[in-house]
Formats: sequence, C-alpha cells, structure tokens
Amino acid sequence: MLLVNDHLLKQAWPGFVTGKLSDVAGLVAAPALVALLFWRRADLVATVLTGALFTAVKTTETGAELASQAWTLVAGPSRVLADPTDLLALPALALAWWVRRRTLHHPASARWRIIVTMPLAVLAVTATGAAAPPLSAEAVEVDGSRIHVHTNLGSGMTSADGGRTWTDTTDDEDARGQSAQCVPHQATRCYQVLKDRLGVEQSDDSGNTWRTVWAPSGDELERLTRQHDDASALRSLSLAVQPQEGGHIVVVANGVDGITVRDTSGTWRRVGWPGAEPAEVDLGSERSVALFLAACMVFGAAGAGLRQFTVLYTGFAMAACLGLLLLFSADSVFGLMSFLEPPFSLFGLLAGLSCGVVCLVLAVVGRARPLPAAVGVLAAPLVYLGAYLPFEGWSRGAPDSYGVAVAVAVLVTGLVVLASAAVIRNDARRASSYFAGSSTSSPT
Repeated sequence: MLLVNDHLLKQAWPGFVTGKLSDVAGLVAAPALVALLFWRRADLVATVLTGALFTAVKTTETGAELASQAWTLVAGPSRVLADPTDLLALPALALAWWVRRRTLHHPASARWRIIVTMPLAVLAVTATGAAAPPLSAEAVEVDGSRIHVHTNLGSGMTSADGGRTWTDTTDDEDARGQSAQCVPHQATRCYQVLKDRLGVEQSDDSGNTWRTVWAPSGDELERLTRQHDDASALRSLSLAVQPQEGGHIVVVANGVDGITVRDTSGTWRRVGWPGAEPAEVDLGSERSVALFLAACMVFGAAGAGLRQFTVLYTGFAMAACLGLLLLFSADSVFGLMSFLEPPFSLFGLLAGLSCGVVCLVLAVVGRARPLPAAVGVLAAPLVYLGAYLPFEGWSRGAPDSYGVAVAVAVLVTGLVVLASAAVIRNDARRASSYFAGSSTSSPT
C-alpha cells in the first residue's frame, strides 16, 4: 500500500484520501520494524513508541523538523510536515497490534517471514514518493469585477478590489491564461510577459514596439533565485488586464514567486504570495566562509603565541581549517553531485577534528602564550558576525546591493582582525622585553 500509494495514487489523485492512506499503511508497518530493534516480545513497546513519535511529529513543528532531518539522513532530502489531521490514522495501530497477535499462533514461520518481508517493508517506508511540486501561479483571468489567479495545485486566489486584497479559493477549473493582452477600450496600450524570465513589456502603439516596464533588479533576482533554488522556475507565465475607475490594473502570474500587480497609478508592486511568509534566502556559501574565517581566527591567534613547533602547528592548522571549510561547504560545492556530499562532509569533519586535536596538543607542548589564544577565542565570534551579518541584512533588503554587503563584510572583518593582531603583537613585544630583561640580569 505504501509503495503503490506514494508512487502512483498520490500523483494520479492527490487529496485527502491518498494523503491519509500513506499514514494508515505506515502505522501498520512501522511497529513491526521498530520491534526488531528491541528485545523479543517488545510488541507493546514498539506500538506505543510508534504512536507517541507519530503524534509528536504531526502536532509540533519541532517534531516535524527533527523527523525531516532524520529522514534526510536515511532516505535523502525529505520534508515532513506537521499536520494534526493525520492523527486520524492512529487507529491503524490497533490493526498492527491485531496482526501481531495473530502471528503468535504461527511461530515457526517467523524467521522466513522476516527475511522475506523486511527488505520490502524497509523499502516501502524509506522510498517515499517524490515531493510535491512547489506552489506556482500559472494563469490569471478576469471575471467581471473579480480577478482570479490559478495555481498548479488545484487552489487559487481571488481579488474583488483591484488586487489590493486576496482571498484563497478552491480552483477546480482549467486555467486559461494568456501571455499578452491589450487594455479594453484602449487598444493602443498592450502588455506581454517577457519570455523565460520575470518581467513585463508594454506597448503604446498596438504592439509594434515594446519596452520593459517591470522586471526585478539584479540583486532582487539573486535573492529570488536563492529563495526558490531554481532559476528556471522564476518566469512570468500569464497576465490579465482589468479596467478600473481612473485607469486599469495588471496582474501577472510569476510561477513560484506568486504575483505582481500594477495599480491604476502605474506603480508596479511585486506581491509574491499574499499573507504568506517569504521563503528564506539561501546564505549557505556566505555562512560557510564566515565559519571558515572564524576558525582561521582561532587557530591563527593561538599559533601566533607559540614558542615552539610553529611550522608544524601551521601545517596542521591549515589542514584543520580546510577540513572545516569542506565540512561547512560540502552542500554548496557538491550540490550538483549529491552522491559526493556525505563522504566529503565526513572527510572534512574527520580532518577538522583530528588536526584540531593535534593543534591543541602542539599549543600545550609548545607553551603558547595564553593571551593570543584568548584573543582568538573572543575574536572568532566577532569575525563570524562581521563576515555573515551583512549578507543576512542583504537577504532582507538592507543593504539592497550585494556588492555593498561584501564591502561591509570585508571592512568589519578586517577591522576585527587588525585589532586582534595589534593586541597579539603588543603581547609579543612585552614577552620579548621580559625575556630580554631576564637574560640580561641573570648571573654569568
């Protein structure tokens, strides 16, 4: 049931029934698999544990997030959503218990039954169906005083006030959007979507010449690309023009980015998905660089205070930092080759930890001065924040330019490093003066 429903029925008939059918089948199969992890006759424990975990996952965001991470480790990129209505499937645990009690009458067949069915059960549980496609605004239509936006998931949005407010609706109709339209009763003014990208063109001579009147800026497009992880999905698909008192409005369906509205004053406004929180901008690369620089700050400052083994320490410190960089950035570096990501992440973790331990030993044996090490530990968080926070601000629109965020990150990080270097250098001078004074005053 799991295999057929997840890979066939959900795609053919998405909805309430097929959604809950997987939960029912999973709750029948899961207790038997969980019981194999415990001692003999752990049926009751496995059944109760399955129900408790299922309830926690379906009723709390924390449980859903932990389940998503665990399932990603087992079965690849996965997303588990909290949905309290899935608790309707809990009575399936009674069916699992009833099946288990019946099998107790045939103990001789237990071994071959496990050998035959366990691989299939594990496959059914872990090989879940493909994730549902992201919500996408596909078409726009005008129906008298109302304007409708159709999506790819059988839902829609309707506005009766010229695109100022929107109401979610159930959309059972086939979308019949168009990529170009002229203003009713004003045939010289026409609009059309740009091909294969976000944007709208306008013509004031019945379509003979066109000029772009709305398109996201380079920085805005970069943010949108990082939000949706697929630049090809960011394109304007359909538009509709609706006459209004004092002018006309234009509503544009922008695929995964929702909608854009032109009001009667001629102002274009990217609305996105009304009432929904915008997706987070992926700052994985910037975060990896910030963590790498913070690690370099710790190892570099501690190494500056060494009295012995400086060259050996430098080599292991570089290896540790590179290993941590590989760990931090494995997802972005090997994103196109996901099968490489786990081993390289593991290699980076092992290299970072092992070389870090060696550096710690060398710092102790090499009699590193405490002040430089303390400066490194205290400055590392400042380096991380200085290198990362400007990009976090850019992701929220302040600053608007990515180049400005880079300049701010370089400036702030550079100031922290220079200040730390000045403190370490001053400590080194005091240490040199102390040892020079000690050697001069010592008896010959």
